[in-house]
Order: sequence, then C-alpha cells, then structure tokens
Amino acid sequence: MVERSRFGVSERRKDPVAEEFRPPITSSELSKAPAELSSHPTPTVNWRVFITAALIILGFSLWAILMPDSAESTMRTAVSWISINLGWYYVVTITLVVAFVLWVAFSKEGSVRLGPDHSRPQYNLFTWVAMLFAAGVGIDMLFYSVTGPISQYISPPAADPRSAAAAQDAVVWTMFHYGIAGWSMYALLGMAMGYFAYRWGMPLSIRAVLYPLLGKRVRGVTGDVIDVFALVGTVFGVATSMGIGVVLLNVGFSWLFGLPEGLALQIALVLVAVIMTIAACTSGVDKGIRLISELNLWSAAAMMLYILITGNTSFLLTAIVENIGRFIFTLPERTLQTFAYEPDGSEWMAGWTLFFWAFWLAWGPFVGLFLARISRGRTLREFVIAAISAPVLCDFFIVSIFGNSALGEVLGGNEEFAKLAVESPEHGWYALLEMFPGAPFLIGLATLSGLLFYLTSANSGAMVMSNFSSSIPDPTVDGAKWLRIFWALITAVLTISMLVAGGVATMEYATLIFALPVTIIAYLVMASFSKVLRMERAEREGQVLRRRTVAAHGGQTPEKTWRQRLGQLRAYPSNKAVAQFMDKVIHPALLEVVEEFKELGYDAELTSASNAQTNIDEHTLMVHMEDHRNFHYQVAAVEAPAPMFGARSMSRETDVYFRLEVFTQTGTEGYDLMGLSKQQVINDVLDRYEAHLSFLAYTSQRDLSSMLTPPRPPTGMIPQIVEDPDGEDGRD
Repeated sequence: MVERSRFGVSERRKDPVAEEFRPPITSSELSKAPAELSSHPTPTVNWRVFITAALIILGFSLWAILMPDSAESTMRTAVSWISINLGWYYVVTITLVVAFVLWVAFSKEGSVRLGPDHSRPQYNLFTWVAMLFAAGVGIDMLFYSVTGPISQYISPPAADPRSAAAAQDAVVWTMFHYGIAGWSMYALLGMAMGYFAYRWGMPLSIRAVLYPLLGKRVRGVTGDVIDVFALVGTVFGVATSMGIGVVLLNVGFSWLFGLPEGLALQIALVLVAVIMTIAACTSGVDKGIRLISELNLWSAAAMMLYILITGNTSFLLTAIVENIGRFIFTLPERTLQTFAYEPDGSEWMAGWTLFFWAFWLAWGPFVGLFLARISRGRTLREFVIAAISAPVLCDFFIVSIFGNSALGEVLGGNEEFAKLAVESPEHGWYALLEMFPGAPFLIGLATLSGLLFYLTSANSGAMVMSNFSSSIPDPTVDGAKWLRIFWALITAVLTISMLVAGGVATMEYATLIFALPVTIIAYLVMASFSKVLRMERAEREGQVLRRRTVAAHGGQTPEKTWRQRLGQLRAYPSNKAVAQFMDKVIHPALLEVVEEFKELGYDAELTSASNAQTNIDEHTLMVHMEDHRNFHYQVAAVEAPAPMFGARSMSRETDVYFRLEVFTQTGTEGYDLMGLSKQQVINDVLDRYEAHLSFLAYTSQRDLSSMLTPPRPPTGMIPQIVEDPDGEDGRD
C-alpha cells in the first residue's frame, strides 16, 4: 500500500509499532527528545535505577564484609580469567576511544559548540582547567606515583630487571597509565552528554546520548539498564579511589598526629570524609566543588614546586623532558601492547594496564557527566584538546617529579626504600617525603593535598551519582541533596567493605570486573554520537560555497544600502538600544510574516522567550513541514566584544556591544539585522525560507541520509515525477 506525500514522494504505509520505536532520522524527530525523555518538568528520582543500583552495591558490600575471603578469592579468579581472555578487548576499546575523540577534535565538527553557536563558557580557563584536573585526578595518582615507577624498574614487563632499559621506561609506564587514554574516555562521554544536553535541550544523561541510536527505547527498561551500568561503575570507581585515598591518608594522619595505623583509623577517615563531603556537596558546583578544585590545584602546585626546589632539581628537570619525549614517541606501541609473548604478560597486564583501563572506564560516566556539567559553551575541539592536554600535563609533572625522586633513591642503592615502596606503597610515599628538608611541613602539605584530591572526587562523585539516579530535564540542575547524601553513604559502605575484604588488591579486582559493562556503553556512545554528527556535515554539504554575500548556511544576506553599511561600521549598540529595535522592528516584521504564512495555509507559528543572559526577548518563526526538516528562523541578541581598531573603535565607551543575529536549528547565520528596515527583515525571512527549500531539494537528490533529512528511499520508493497542470514536468 502506497500513498503520495506532500512533496510527491511515494511511501509505503508504515507499521505503527515499529514506527513508534524507530530511532530518529530527522532533526524534527530529534528535537522531540527533550519532551519524550522528560516525563516530569522538575527533577524526580528514577526509582528503578535507584533501587536496582543500591541493591547491587549493598549486596556486594555485605558479601565482602561477611565473607571477605570468599569475596577476595572469587574476584581474583574472575580477574585472572578476564586478563587472559579479554585483556585484548580492553586494549582495543581504549584505543578506539582515543582515536574517536581525536577524530572529533580535528574534524570539521570540532568547531561545534556544546550549546548554541552563540553560547560562551561559564567559567574562565583557569577555573575550568582546575575543575577538570580535580574531578578527573584522584588521590590514587599520589599512591601510584612512587610505587609504580619502582615496580616497573624492579619487575619490568619486557626488560631485564634493574637494567638501564627498565629505568628508562619505569616512570613512562606510570605516565602512560595516567595519560591520554583515561582522559579520552572522560572526553568521549563528557562531550557527548554536553552536546545533547546543551545543543538539543536533552537531559544530561547517558540515555539521552543514546536516543539517536535507540529512539524511545531509552525511556524504558533499556535506558534503565544503561543507567544502572553507568551508576554502578561510577560508585565502584569512586569507592576504589576513596579506598586507596584512606589507605594513604591513614599513614599521613598517623605521622602527623600520632594515631595508630590500621583498619579502624581507615574507617574513621572514611566516616569523617563522608561528613565533610555531605557538607560540601550540598553547596553545589559553584560554591563547593569550585572552591575545593582551585585550592586543590594550588596545593598540588606548591607541593610539586617544593619538591622540585629542595630535591635534585637538575636531575628532575632533565628526567621530565626525557620522560615526556619517550612517552610521545612510544605512545602508539604502548597503546596496543598486550605482552602476548611474555611468560607472565597477562598477569602484569591485569595488575597494571588493564586495571587502569578499567579504572578509567568505571570513572568515565562520572567524570564525563561532571565535565559536561561545567563545559557549556566550549567547542568540541576545545573540550577534547583541553581534556587530553592540560590535566594530562599536570599528571605528568606529578608522576615524573615523585617517580624520578623515588627512582633516584633506588638507583643510589637505597634497597630498604625500594622494598617498602613495592610492598607497602602508602608507607613508601611518605618515606620519600621524609627524605626532603623540612619534612614535617612537606608531609603536612602533602596530606592536605591528598585530602583535597579525596574530597573533590567524593564531592563531585556524590553529585553525579544523584544525577544518574534521577530524571532531570534541565541540564543545569542537579539531583536532590538527600540523594547526594545517600550515595555518599553508600559509597562509604562499599569502600569499607573492600578494605575489610583485602584492601587495595580487592578494589583493583572489583574495578576490573564492574568496568566491563561500561565498555559496551562506550561503543554505543561512539555509534550514536557519530550518527548525530552527520547532521553537522549534512548542513555544510547542502551549502553553496560561502562568499561575503552568503550566509553561514547558504542563501544571501540581507541587502543593505550603502548608508546602512557605512553606519553599521561605526555602530556598537547597547543592550537597551537592541531591545528597543527588537520590539519596534524585528517582532512586528516576524509577526506580519507569520500571519501571511497562516493566511496562505502554512502551519506556522511565532514564539517568544526571554534570554536570561541578555534580558532581551528572542523571537522564533517556525514553519512545520511534515516528514521534513522544519523551517526555523530565530532572532536573538548576542553580546560581542567591541573592536579595538577601525571605525568601531573610534570614541568607544564600552568593551562590548550587541548584535541581532539570525539562527537556524543548528546555529547562527553570522550576520546582524540591527539597523535594517521592517521590509528588509521580511525579505530576509523569505530569502531564508527559499534557501531552506533549496536545501531540502538538494538533499532529496543525493544519498545523504542524516539527522537533518530523511534517508533516500530504497528501490520501489523513489520520488515520483508528477506532471503539473501546465504540462511541464516537476516535483510536487
């Protein structure tokens, strides 16, 4: 059964059930996602996700507490099986994630913003990088910065123990484990969630990212399962970092205050940290996490500078340069290294590379959501490059300074220190600090820095967990405070259970196991995100070559008189002037056009909304086109910096001025309507509408299935040529 569409295309009648759950193939369908994914206008608890994840974590915690030996041996067996049979899978997954985020950053889609084209970042660069660093780097890095290099020197994976080759690679292996791979995973999930939330108005969640791939199925059980995987992985990742943190801080507090070391002090530190986390997390991102993040960065920088100055400065600086160079040139080889030909290769991989890859996978949803939460207005390219450069460089400096300081002691013959660092990493770390001048001050500063690392991870983790277990339509809003407190307590229970069941080793086992489902999420996110980025490409493929008189997405810019053009060169209108022009010229012009559209039988509407940043109303004219991308013409005020040169800079009294720019569904057209007459605005609307029809005609003639236009029909469903009343062939 076929029926003719309004554009002359013969289509088969669709199965209503299959059509209901079909993934979106047009931007109009994708634009319905916010309403379909948000059943309530305000944040609500997703009880199925909340209860399921809580039961899994509490069940595991009780098992570990009541039967610690059984839990430890079972997980060790599972990890051994995974390392032998699925180690390659973790390696391939991380490699593909790194390649994907780099492709996004350096492709043409890298200029797309996490939000509308006119959006700008909320935080300055320093604060943003500080929050990136503090959220994605845990106290575990301090723990492994000493034991990692020494272990790779004494027991290297593919070199003679204690050889020059082992020494050359010792620090580089730890830099590799804390390098680009982990931050690429963060960048993948962060940019995907931020893109859909801020550019398409969807909730800030994993299930929203998968909407283009799974359609309405993400609202039901499928979406709940995805959120449960992400939430459980997040809790285990944060709990592992917290557990390693209290093991390390346990030694620091004992050294500073004379408290007895052991499980009791570790549990007490967990409880104290939970209380501090509850107090901090209820203050939100701007007050709590922002303040702690900046303080964390400054304290870590002070600690590194102190060690660099009071230690073997020339050796440390020389070693940093060599470490970074060797990391860069050996990165491709290390990324795909599985040690298949080494006798104990799978065992080494399980204890080091696979653990860290699983750690980053488990932390991926947590850090990704947090990074998306603070990165509105950044471009994809800026987001990815910053995420895999700035924090990674900070990691390199910390690992290299601590690692080379420790390695220098071992190379100098300090065997007692080497043994301590391998067998008891937490004591080895503080033993290294005791070797520097002013040890009490340094140990106090290091303990403070470690505590801040711990608090930022726990604080932001509680916020993210509450978001994963909630349905939140507004991406700028977080989960309920009581929910954050609940997850902070649950994470504390899990941390204590793993400490009881065997300490750091058990945490490593649990992380490696529970990160496995997150790999599936990573592949689904890459497939969904790459699909929707075709929208951005299709928009450009439908353009004509841009010239001075052509708007960003095709069509001519409004024709201006020479007096208007010259006057605009000297104009830098204020907020008030732009608001008045919008009310007196733009709105009446759009109102007149939409009334004429309706008179002619078009399904058109004009909506208005206030912009919170500029306090100037935005007006959107929409012409609905069934089965095709709607015509979208929006006029919004955009703040722009006033030039420091040319005509505009003459007699300038302000640093900024305002432009009235035209926006389509995917961003700005790049020109200013300020100063035009009402008739010129009406002409521009009609020019834009004609350009839109030309775009639809262009894509219908080419196989450009995308998120903007329906796919080209298969054989038997091709566009039909109809004969018009005048006897000429043409399309309906």
